[in-house]
Amino acid sequence: MKIIRKKTYARAGLLGNPSDGYNGRTIAISVRNFWAEVVLYEWDSLDIVLAQDDRNSFSSIYDLANDVKLHGYYGGIRLIKATIKRFVEHCIDHGIHLHEQNFSVRYHTTIPRQVGLAGSSAIIVSTLRCLMEFYDVLLPIEIQPSFVLSVEMNELGITAGLQDRVIQCYEDAVYMNFAQEEARQRAGLIHYTYERIDPALLPPLYLAYHVALSEPTERFHNDIRGRFDRGEQQVIDAMAYFSDLTEQGRAALLAGDSARFAELIDANYDMRLKISKLPAWQQQMINKARECAASAKFAGSGGAIIGTYPSEEHFEELQVKMEAIGSRVIKPMVVAHYA
Repeated sequence: MKIIRKKTYARAGLLGNPSDGYNGRTIAISVRNFWAEVVLYEWDSLDIVLAQDDRNSFSSIYDLANDVKLHGYYGGIRLIKATIKRFVEHCIDHGIHLHEQNFSVRYHTTIPRQVGLAGSSAIIVSTLRCLMEFYDVLLPIEIQPSFVLSVEMNELGITAGLQDRVIQCYEDAVYMNFAQEEARQRAGLIHYTYERIDPALLPPLYLAYHVALSEPTERFHNDIRGRFDRGEQQVIDAMAYFSDLTEQGRAALLAGDSARFAELIDANYDMRLKISKLPAWQQQMINKARECAASAKFAGSGGAIIGTYPSEEHFEELQVKMEAIGSRVIKPMVVAHYA
């Protein structure tokens, strides 16, 4: 019996987010410290196996309330179901025949939940990769991110941008240009300009995330989306600003200018603070990092931050100060697997 295993890694937005949903530009990295793995193999019936996050049995109402607080109302089952549905529809729409062999599928994730490291889209990407191999159907890599986004937005009503899906499909480090004039269409799906960046060009990076508190993606993005769509000039200008920061950041990386890159990371957060009401604990994470001479911005929707640090001594100081406020600090693993 053939067993298909596909891992998709966490991701962190390095510059430009959240402009990816607003025709902006971003740079993101694939964080190999954490992953979501989907396992698929032939089976008599089509079975989706429950994982720990899908539990429906609790020791008390307080246990249930705490579980929802940490993991949300749903685990990964809805993500797998929605991915399978969209995959079938895509194949029907493009005249692709699927064989009739059923399968069993299960998932496991080590990605911290609801801290902006793209755990949900990682499950979808892994599921898509399993389905493509099982049915011998290849979606070109440039449209895979848009397929994943369609699962989240059209099937599940999750407001999101393409950045997370691009970096999780391409992996390593990627510069993305989502300007309208860069849009292309293939097999009914939109793609933009995605340029790989050699991870060797990246300065020393840290990633910190809170181990108990979280901020669901929808809470941040829905508010910004509404204000943008209503034409609030401050938000519109901020998205253009984030996009410009990314262009400057790409140039700084190519020039080996780590100091300038760190300044741009700080500027990214400072602008986000101007357009958002951020929880005190999230601001505290940024402030503690800056006390250690580290640059700092959110890695995603909130709950995790990323930045540069000038020396190992500063990194050790950062670990101590972050631990004191309930946060863990790691060095993100970014590997050039395509080289």
